[in-house]
This record gives sequence, structure tokens and C-alpha cells, in this order.
Amino acid sequence: MRLFRSMAPVTLAVALVLTTAVVLVLTTPFEATPHARVEQKPEPFGAECRTTVQGSHVSVRCHNPYPATDRVRLHIECARWWDLDTDGEPADAVPATTVRLTGRCWKEVGSAWVSHQRRGS
Repeated sequence: MRLFRSMAPVTLAVALVLTTAVVLVLTTPFEATPHARVEQKPEPFGAECRTTVQGSHVSVRCHNPYPATDRVRLHIECARWWDLDTDGEPADAVPATTVRLTGRCWKEVGSAWVSHQRRGS
């Protein structure tokens, strides 16, 4: 009987240590637990456009191979100072489609380019 009474303080101490350890493990914050980081790659976007200039006329064909709609717009800068530069109307290149954009100057074309915008932005 005396053996059990002498073991009581030791048993109590071991139980207390184990309980504290369990509480510490159970109360570990979520951020402290290891987890894998997943880097998200940006979704591919942007129609491929081919521009043709013939004299004062500009023609562009844009094909969108990606799942997001691309709003394309033709911009033309004319070579002559008195000739009006133009920004065409935007056209939606939905997935797997080709759109055609056209424009012109009165005389020579200085430069032409296409701008891209995600639909809904």
C-alpha cells in the first residue's frame, strides 16, 4: 500500500506533463502547421493578331485560342499631320474564333497596332 502512496505524486506529475503536451499540440495555430504552397500560374490570355497594310488601308485578323474572351481594338496613326488618327471600335474575340478589324488613313499609314483587354475589365 505504501508503494502506491509514494507513486501518487509521480503519477500526478506525469499526468500533468502529458495533459499539458496534449493541450499544446491541440492548440497549435493553423499558420504554424506545415503545408504545401501552391503557386498559381496566370491563365494564358491574348488573341494572336496579324496586321496587313496596303496603301492607306489596314486590315487585322485576330485569332483567340484561349478560354477567356479578348476585347481587341485597332489603332491607326496616319503619316500626315493633317490626317486623322483613328481608334476603331472594340470587338470581342471569344474563344476559338477569328475577328477581322479594318481601318484607313486618307494617305499613308504611319503605324498600326492592336490593343487587348480582358472582357469585363
